[in-house]
Amino acid sequence: QLQVVESGGGLVQPGGSLTLSCVTSGFPLEWYAIGWFRQAPGKEREGVLCSNSGGGTINYADSMKGRFTMSREDANSTVFLRMNSLKPEDSAVYYCAADVSGSCGSPPYFNMDYWGKGTLVTVSS
Repeated sequence: QLQVVESGGGLVQPGGSLTLSCVTSGFPLEWYAIGWFRQAPGKEREGVLCSNSGGGTINYADSMKGRFTMSREDANSTVFLRMNSLKPEDSAVYYCAADVSGSCGSPPYFNMDYWGKGTLVTVSS
């Protein structure tokens, strides 16, 4: 089984930037689709970015397109999420999740196999 651990969350001012990391273990990361998702209190989970194992990235939401960038380093079993121009509405728990099918999931639950515990991002002055 794949283990997924996120880190890098914290408090950032509006307009600021933050980079989240996701470290995986258990099996080669290249077998998996892997992506970032987020959920704010009282809100539905939404997709951020997801990378299929065969290549290609899904941008789930127009509100984040152009501001967030995902990269994966399979050799290091690590995935990153670079967040720029952060807004208060970006505040949420951010999750890293992977799927052995090699394909990214779809809303509302995205049906990814393995989820991390999440890392909290708070955007506030």
